[in-house]
Amino acid sequence: MSLALDQTGVNYQLKPSENVLTKRKALGRLQDNREVNIVWGMTSPQREKDLLPIRILIFKGLIGWRLLLIRKDMAERFTYIQQLDHLIKLSPLQGRDWPDTKILQSNGFNVNTERTQTALMKMLGNAQGDFSPRSIIEVWGELDKSPVVNQIQIQPSLGIRYPAAIYYFVNKKSVPVANIIESGLEKAIKNAKFDALFKENYQAYIDKAQLENRTFYQLENNFLPEKTPLDRKELWFDGEIKTAKKTE
Repeated sequence: MSLALDQTGVNYQLKPSENVLTKRKALGRLQDNREVNIVWGMTSPQREKDLLPIRILIFKGLIGWRLLLIRKDMAERFTYIQQLDHLIKLSPLQGRDWPDTKILQSNGFNVNTERTQTALMKMLGNAQGDFSPRSIIEVWGELDKSPVVNQIQIQPSLGIRYPAAIYYFVNKKSVPVANIIESGLEKAIKNAKFDALFKENYQAYIDKAQLENRTFYQLENNFLPEKTPLDRKELWFDGEIKTAKKTE
């Protein structure tokens, strides 16, 4: 956000919310125009109906590149997965209100849900699910904080991916604010500062994921709003990877 506003020359002061809010509460207060003015989150048709999106992908789609947290005692079983249909027979764990849950369900997965990431990790450790797909930019931090860290590992050879866009959102009435942010982001894209900041923050995670050594199963995301900028290739990360599609 600072990068975008710096490009515009606008005087501003960014302040975090004084209260710690869940994503759901933050988006609700943004819609009600109370307490918060800007929230970032994964887009969906309902969110774009309720709020005003700035359609520049903050993480260049990395949120849709998922590695698999698994129990260590399941490691051998995952070595036998040779196609997406094999993975679909296992049960993933996801947040109850997360957009990713619907994406997985629509691709044939039987998803087990809970409200918090901590609860999901405990479920995984208790064998109440087989794996938890987490994005490249989330997975290591969440593993380090896991209450069952000694039982969990990142599966080394597989992943899933689907197009997913995280935007900044503002209140529907905040059109001038949205225009300023969008203008700053577009300028940063043109002068390469956007890509430089992306690499500064996320290249280490990309390298650590060793994408070239993984097979990624491509999923469909049937919940992308119509105006998602899929044709703007400069907005999306696209690594050199092995991909496999669902068998018919």
